[in-house]
Amino acid sequence: MNKQSGFSLIEVLVAMIVLAFGLLGLAGMQATGLKNNQSAYNRSQATQLAYDIADRMRANASEARNLAASTYITLAPGSAAAQSSCESVSTACTPALMAQNDLSEWNADLAALLPGGTGSLAVDVATGIFTATVNWTENRDEDNDAVSDVSTFTTRFQL
Repeated sequence: MNKQSGFSLIEVLVAMIVLAFGLLGLAGMQATGLKNNQSAYNRSQATQLAYDIADRMRANASEARNLAASTYITLAPGSAAAQSSCESVSTACTPALMAQNDLSEWNADLAALLPGGTGSLAVDVATGIFTATVNWTENRDEDNDAVSDVSTFTTRFQL
């Protein structure tokens, strides 16, 4: 009788190689899922922040209705300073100061919640439609940290 030895060891070795490739594929899918999840999180934050400034402008409609002359539009992005007189109920807080405070808080939130987050506001004077734009950077190339894409979310609204 001819006895073959070692055949079951080859079967185990082949099974281990197949399992290793399967686990590598699973790890790759997990990494891709995490990357896409971060991208979706950033887009969700951008959406919330765009609606946040829209709600702030609706709450301060007397200033926002000045359209192109409004502090919301005339103040350069990122240049607004927080107004302590607007942090509590006060008669010293004018609508223009409240707009400046809203922009300061919005810009601080953009910088804190989004990587490289910036925002801008514009208005079409003829229609009274405001446009809020939020930009942020995303590293979509996991091999090279220097390559980044700028992502944008834009919403249009009326008071």
